[in-house]
Amino acid sequence: MVALDVKGREEALTLANVLLGSGCWLKVGMELYAYSGPAVVRELKSLGFSIFLDLKLHDIPTTVERAMRGFVQAGADMINVHCSGGYDMMVRAASAARDEGNKLGLVPKVIGVTVLTSMSEHQFRQELGIERQLQEHVVSLAKLAEKASLDGVVASAQEAGAIRKNTTPEFLIVTPGIRPAWSEADDQMRVLTPHEALAAGSSYLVVGRPITRAEDPREALERLWVR
Repeated sequence: MVALDVKGREEALTLANVLLGSGCWLKVGMELYAYSGPAVVRELKSLGFSIFLDLKLHDIPTTVERAMRGFVQAGADMINVHCSGGYDMMVRAASAARDEGNKLGLVPKVIGVTVLTSMSEHQFRQELGIERQLQEHVVSLAKLAEKASLDGVVASAQEAGAIRKNTTPEFLIVTPGIRPAWSEADDQMRVLTPHEALAAGSSYLVVGRPITRAEDPREALERLWVR
C-alpha cells in the first residue's frame, strides 16, 4: 500500500499514474483527504486501484457509525478506526460498513489502529501513562478488535508475530513504518524492512516516503525487496 501523503489531487494523481498497473493499493490519509475529500477516493478508484482510507476514526459510537456509511459510499476498500475508541464503537463501525457495503455491492474491510508506529516504548509509558508493556497493550487491543468483528488491525511489524499468535489466521495485520534497508526511518520509531515484516506475519505493508519522495517512485516500489 503506497501512502499518498501529499497536499492535493494533482500530486496524488501524478503519483497514481506512475504506479498504474503495479498491483499496489493506494492509501489516502488525513493530509490528502483534508485537501481533496471523498472525491479523490472516487477518482483513484476509477483508475483501478484499491483504496485504504486511513482517517483513524475515533469518536462516540454514533458519530463513527454515521461517518462510516459516508466513507463506504465514497468507495473505500479498507477503512480504519482507533481501537481505543472501545468495543461498542468498533462493533458499530463494522456493522455500518457491512450494512452500507451490502447495499452498494462493496463491503470494505474495517481495521483498528492499535498504537501508532511513530510512538516509542518510552513515549508510550511516560507520556500516555500506560503501565503494561507496549506489545502487551497492542495484542490486547487486537484481540478486542477481533471480538468486535473487525477484519484486522494496524500495528507495527514488531508486534505482528505476537498478534498472529493470538488471533485467527484470516485476521489482517496492516503494518506502516515499513522501511527498506536502503531508506531512512524518518519519524517512524518501530520499523522493519519489507522482508522482516512479512516474515513476522504482516498481511499488508504500508510504505510512503521511500516511494513517494523518490526520484522515480515506480522504480522505488520495485526496489522494496532489495535487501
